[in-house]
Amino acid sequence: MVSKPFAVLTAFLFTLATLSTSSAFPNLQIPNRDMMKRQEVEDSSASQARGGRPGQGVDPPPPPGPLSFDGLKLVNDRDHPWRPLRNGDLRGPCPGLNTLASHGYLPRDGVATPAQIITAVQEGFNMDNGAAIGATFLGHLLNGNQVTNLLSIGGLTPKTGPPPPAPAHAGGLSVHGTFEGDAGLTRADEFFGDNHSFNQTLFDKFVDFSNRYGGGFYNLTVAGELRFSRIQDSIATNPQFAFKNVRYLTAYGETVFPINFFVDGRETERKLSMEAAASFFRDMKFPPDFHRSSHPTSGEGIDQVFAAHPWLPGGNADGQLNNYVVDPTSATFTDPCSLYVFVVGALQGLYPNPTGILRRNLIKNLGYWYNNGFSECTELHPFGQL
Repeated sequence: MVSKPFAVLTAFLFTLATLSTSSAFPNLQIPNRDMMKRQEVEDSSASQARGGRPGQGVDPPPPPGPLSFDGLKLVNDRDHPWRPLRNGDLRGPCPGLNTLASHGYLPRDGVATPAQIITAVQEGFNMDNGAAIGATFLGHLLNGNQVTNLLSIGGLTPKTGPPPPAPAHAGGLSVHGTFEGDAGLTRADEFFGDNHSFNQTLFDKFVDFSNRYGGGFYNLTVAGELRFSRIQDSIATNPQFAFKNVRYLTAYGETVFPINFFVDGRETERKLSMEAAASFFRDMKFPPDFHRSSHPTSGEGIDQVFAAHPWLPGGNADGQLNNYVVDPTSATFTDPCSLYVFVVGALQGLYPNPTGILRRNLIKNLGYWYNNGFSECTELHPFGQL
């Protein structure tokens, strides 16, 4: 059974698994420094709207609350026109965030504060406030700049400010094993080189499964079959396939968010047309006259997707294809606190000795995340208390 905290947390985006270089956390992966370097943007200027110069210390405020109006609403409106990418604009593995940036709900350059992301996903998709806070702060803690309070929705960029001390990286959501991970629906595994760009071959498979199992639409039945098939693809083709901890959990959220967030709120059936899917996944654009959901939503349907083909966390062992080994130490759906403990351990590996503003902001941001999904777990204070 999928617990409510995990359903809320995994609904937002798609992928997280492992992070650090610390030998104390063997399930964590080393970020691909070459890929991060390729993704780095030359322009190091930061938007004044984000609160100052890159590198300027920011005291992170509490996350914003629910919308004052959370009903059906036209979101592809005059105030949010789609615009093509400019030189230096960042986009990443999440078609939802990419779309919000291309329409101006997020800064169009793809660098934002947690509060901007939480507000944008609520305004644009009517995401549940708790889900928005939980997912945003998870991504920010692992991949954002804690000092400047900025997060790239794509790759590494100087726009988020000076990098933190190693082994932390503030590399953005495209860092492998965080909000990008193996067995994605429309993005290739990092092993094959490009883990964040739209992949037409995988989208063709998305369409094929929608035709075979959904009558030309993407629905929960399709999601269950496609999730299972993509796992099998990676087992057979990626010797470094990892499917555990955060990635294991969010991979199932990845399969339901197109149904919950990309279907026009005026539709009575929760099924996504292929035209709308292409608009979001490929073009990073709201369909014409698109209305958000008529009510706040998050991870509805994850339990159904998981039940179609139950699968245990693990990965290909010893760098060999078709050598999937279950990892009994991984976080799972049955124990929400296991994810919390894992991420706290990952943060300790990334930030072994934080001081000053960095330490203060880690304490605050970890507290914001804990308070929105893990309040039933024993709170941990790896960096002390303020």
